[in-house]
Order: sequence, then C-alpha cells, then structure tokens
Amino acid sequence: MPRAQLPLSLVEVALGATLILGVTLGFALATPAPDTRGPQLSAYAEDTATILQTDPARHNGTTRLGEVVSSERAFDRERGELERRVERILPANVLFNVRTPHGSVGTPVPRRTTTGTATVPTSAGSVRIEVWYA
Repeated sequence: MPRAQLPLSLVEVALGATLILGVTLGFALATPAPDTRGPQLSAYAEDTATILQTDPARHNGTTRLGEVVSSERAFDRERGELERRVERILPANVLFNVRTPHGSVGTPVPRRTTTGTATVPTSAGSVRIEVWYA
C-alpha cells in the first residue's frame, strides 16, 4: 500500500516559518513599553510652575508665587486660591502638592509612586511642586 509523503522542502519551510514567527512574537510581546509617565509628569510640574510664576498676584502686585511666599499671613490668605488655580491648570487625573516655606496645599504625596517635580526659587525660599497620576 503506497503512502503519501510531503516533500522535505515543504516541511523545512513550515518549520522555518514557525520558528521565525515565534521569535518575532517573543520580541514583540516580551519587550516592555517605555515608561512615559515620569517625563509627562515632569512636564506637568514644570508647566504649572511656569504658569504660577507668571500669574499676577491678587493683592501685592508681584506674581502669585511671590505673594504666597512673602509671609505666613499672605500664604494663609491665598491658600485656597492657590489650590484652586493649580487644580485648573492640571488635568483632572493628576493630583498635586505645592510646598512653600509657609505650608503646603494639595494632597500629601503618596509613597512609592512616580511623581514629576519642579522647584522654583523665590526671594523667600523655594516652592516645590509635585504631581502624580490619581
């Protein structure tokens, strides 16, 4: 009784194609995507700092940051407005903490989370802005 046989070259092509497909899928699926969260968060923090440095003050004619760091009394008076302003600047899914020499506004920074930061030197001390995804 005669048996049907596949040509050997056809078997080699099928095995080669399977091997190449397996290696390609291994690289495609096993390679982690680059982490773009850190750079994006840093950009949010820098943008927020830039806007706050150029926003006019509500009372003393300097900038918003200059006003909130000028004294503890000014910080207490402007705390709510500073928090509302930063909330309007950042996307809804980004939380923040703005730390001044006289206090902080926003949410406390969680541990073990990727954050973006910006530090702004002022005449009364540094202002540190940290942002992270909710």
